[in-house]
Amino acid sequence: MTTLFLTRHAETVWHAENRYAGLSDVAITVNGHTQARELAGWSATAELDAIYSSTLSRSVLTATPAVNVTGLPLTQDERLVEVDFGRGDGLTRAEMRERFPAELDAFLAAPGTTPLPEGESGSDAVARALPALDDVCAQHPNGRVLVVMHSTLMRLLLCHLLGLDLNRYRVLFPGVTNAALTAFRFTPHTDPQLIAFNVPTDTRTRLG
Repeated sequence: MTTLFLTRHAETVWHAENRYAGLSDVAITVNGHTQARELAGWSATAELDAIYSSTLSRSVLTATPAVNVTGLPLTQDERLVEVDFGRGDGLTRAEMRERFPAELDAFLAAPGTTPLPEGESGSDAVARALPALDDVCAQHPNGRVLVVMHSTLMRLLLCHLLGLDLNRYRVLFPGVTNAALTAFRFTPHTDPQLIAFNVPTDTRTRLG
């Protein structure tokens, strides 16, 4: 049985204006560094066997304090990067409304299957990222693994793993807190088990 602890990267400088951060490399804030240290504090006693992150710097910087306190290496995997929002990357919803209103409406109506202009669909993102999680489980069949990733990708994966409609990810999971923990147990030949969702890292409860 593998236990995966999925976490969204720490707060970025685009967070306050709610700008869509896809493949852009966005810096984390002072508060974001605090969140990363809190994640490290949890990691210090979580009995982790491995730490993975997306290759985007906001994920790497979030994972680094946990790497430092555990002494585990950081494995970066480009398959764990955020959904590519195409021409929407770096824009607010209002700015998209001005530039491509029809395409924005189509995305909002079916965000799991309809991409923003020149972007990646949610279903394609899941197809790209899911093998990365499969590989983690194969490499750590009895392990406890921290995986630092991104909000939209995580919510899409949650829907897929729980057998839910990808187009409902924004309704079913309206938000994921920066550096909070969502945990799954994976056992061969059985459905994945969701054992925690969006748990703050300042808790002393041992997840999993």
